[in-house]
Amino acid sequence: MSDPNKEIGVTEPAMVLRLRCPETGNVLQRDGAFLRTEDSAHRYRVNELGVPLFAESVLSSDAERQREHYDRIAAVYVENLDYPHTQVYTAYLDRALHDAIGDRDLGVTAELCCGRGEALRLLADRITEGFGVDISEEMLNAAIHEGVPESWTLVQGDATKVPLADESVDSVAMLGGIHHVNDREGLFREIARILKPGGRFYWREPVSDFLLWRGLRALIYRLSPALDHETERPLRYAKTKPPLDNAGLTLEHWHTYGYAGFCLFMNSDVLVFNRAFRYLPGIRALTRFSVWLDDLVARTPGMRMRGLQVVGVASKKDEKS
Repeated sequence: MSDPNKEIGVTEPAMVLRLRCPETGNVLQRDGAFLRTEDSAHRYRVNELGVPLFAESVLSSDAERQREHYDRIAAVYVENLDYPHTQVYTAYLDRALHDAIGDRDLGVTAELCCGRGEALRLLADRITEGFGVDISEEMLNAAIHEGVPESWTLVQGDATKVPLADESVDSVAMLGGIHHVNDREGLFREIARILKPGGRFYWREPVSDFLLWRGLRALIYRLSPALDHETERPLRYAKTKPPLDNAGLTLEHWHTYGYAGFCLFMNSDVLVFNRAFRYLPGIRALTRFSVWLDDLVARTPGMRMRGLQVVGVASKKDEKS
């Protein structure tokens, strides 16, 4: 058995400077295979890979359902991300996120609902220190087995009760996590709380502003065992901007992507026949062609709000500016 004091998922500087008790906000100390508050009133287990398990005791009902869901489908989810057509289309969406960020350095960055740390990996060359928070221990364990830098800290936690100190990060990123959180007000307040003044929040998420997509998703979310219609709710502009504003986050960028090509090549977890595409000769070239078509549609006047994926940026006001 691994030594519980061997710090793989959490490093001492990160624990002292940034991690906090999600119930009280108090500083945490390492105590063997646990993290605890100074008065020992709150204690959290650290698993054998070094991941603090805050969500074992601090978890909303929606997050608990999502944890059970992703612990169950983790292996299939990871497999789907590795299909060649999925990789090609994802690279297109990755470029869209990079374009939205521009030439900014991200500094200390927290990825919420991080899964395997997709955003941290994608933006690694812009990040000085990374924190990944996810409710699924299985997904975090998969991230560690895949390999993580020493400058990353991975923790199991609820995105509406983030175990990080106030104003402790420069950037927050979410890739496909917001739509799993029904309490958007609580989520955005937590993001604003942990962001430093002037910090930015970046996301890429399913969006259903177009009536056709909204209707199709309402059906698919109920039929697919890979989705949960009770806890997954794609974004809509009119229902996203107000809670951002209320949390003190100013929306700076909202641009949608993904049309027919996205439907065909990015839904192998939902459309089972999609998995067979990996065997098709020239599938990467075919997917690149679909990316070209979808990008053409995304640039067409009147289509900017009608894609299936939205890339967004919001900033926290800097009171000194």
